Amino acid sequence: MRSHQKRCVGHYFVTIFLILGLLSSAFSQISIKDKRQLVNSCIDGNNHKREPGPEDSLHEQCSPWKNNSCCTGDTTMKAHGHGGEMYGFNYNHCPNHKMSNKCLEHFVQDLCFYECSPNVGPWVQMVSSMKMRRERFLDVPLCATDCDDWFKACKDDLTCTDNWTLNFEWINGTNRCRPESECRTFSEIFQNSSNFCERVWDHSWKYTDNSEPCMRIWFDGSQGNPNENVARWKIQQSNRAVGYEVSSVQSLLYILPALLLSIN
Repeated sequence: MRSHQKRCVGHYFVTIFLILGLLSSAFSQISIKDKRQLVNSCIDGNNHKREPGPEDSLHEQCSPWKNNSCCTGDTTMKAHGHGGEMYGFNYNHCPNHKMSNKCLEHFVQDLCFYECSPNVGPWVQMVSSMKMRRERFLDVPLCATDCDDWFKACKDDLTCTDNWTLNFEWINGTNRCRPESECRTFSEIFQNSSNFCERVWDHSWKYTDNSEPCMRIWFDGSQGNPNENVARWKIQQSNRAVGYEVSSVQSLLYILPALLLSIN
């Protein structure tokens, strides 16, 4: 009976040993190619290219991404409102109020980032409930100065909700304020720039001090894209976390043989 128990325990440990070995192998096989793809890739959305590349005809505010972009010239024309509201989204959703030009300019710049940036791969997550995309980015670090300027430009404009991704009604292909909502200024709805940037697109952005690695939605494309280095930094952080997991698994692999010997 005791011999049978030893055999069962032995088989149990051998099984765990094999599973941990497979996990260790899987963690350690993150190739350089995969890392490069995260730094330079496009999200799976209706208007995004399959792979980033140069574009000669990006329109106005989207032009900083022309050397390496996930958007086409046609997409950037739509982002600037040519041909109607992109995705049917109405920035003038409060009755009798038109968004100020200075505020709209920042939202267009934000839309250019969403459509054109090839550097959000490390923050991409799958989504299953949206027709316009199969992936989104979550908690991308946005530089505080970019966010502060955006909120300052919009603080006196009106909206009826703090989450523009989830809280609108969609009727006949366009967003509308819910009947129970009330239009108030951005300052009243969001209180501050951090709340605004993190909530307005359902935590796509994370307000981040400029002293830390953070993304710019405003930059001079002729001087290169500063966001590439932020994506590389994020991947390095992820590699450290994976390295810790691999180390933990390998430690268990060393311990298990001793446990097996102790029960024999």
